[in-house]
Amino acid sequence: MKKATIFLVFICTATFLSLQSQEIKVEIKTDLGSIIAELYPDKAPISCLNFVRYIENNKFEGASFYRVVRMGNQPVNNIKIEVIQGGLGFDVVESPYPPINHETTIETGIMHKDGILSMARAAPGTASSEFFICIGDQPELDFGGQRNPDGQGFATFGKVIKGMNIVREIQRMKDKEQMLLEKVVIKSITILE
Repeated sequence: MKKATIFLVFICTATFLSLQSQEIKVEIKTDLGSIIAELYPDKAPISCLNFVRYIENNKFEGASFYRVVRMGNQPVNNIKIEVIQGGLGFDVVESPYPPINHETTIETGIMHKDGILSMARAAPGTASSEFFICIGDQPELDFGGQRNPDGQGFATFGKVIKGMNIVREIQRMKDKEQMLLEKVVIKSITILE
């Protein structure tokens, strides 16, 4: 590992550890307005550290909300959910950081309720830059839920505290097979003091 990389990891980790005893508030600025969320580093340290690392090192540059899942646009799924998904996108060749270990809802105690932020993933341990926000309660995304065949659920780490109207507006936008026809640009994600 290069010295510069080690230094950045140290700075990010030091900042994160100083914030770990408190909730971290972040602002996600979009073309449609701002979404304010609080992160729970005491309950979901791995997922929160990952999200904060992307924010502090400007790795969400070029990010957007690009996928919407509604009751009417998931014909092949027996278990229906409602979320919007954002991040760097499916077409990113390589994420800036390696995938993180999976934190189940059994470990964190944060269930997939309305407004919850959670890490998108394929297999457990593959989450990196992609995240989603729940619209309504989504228990099938929790540990033991049936949305994913492995039953491990998804890793929750925060909650929207202001701007769910923006989240719902994004979810109502026109899509083709869940992909938005016009992505909603994430102008910035910042940690609020």
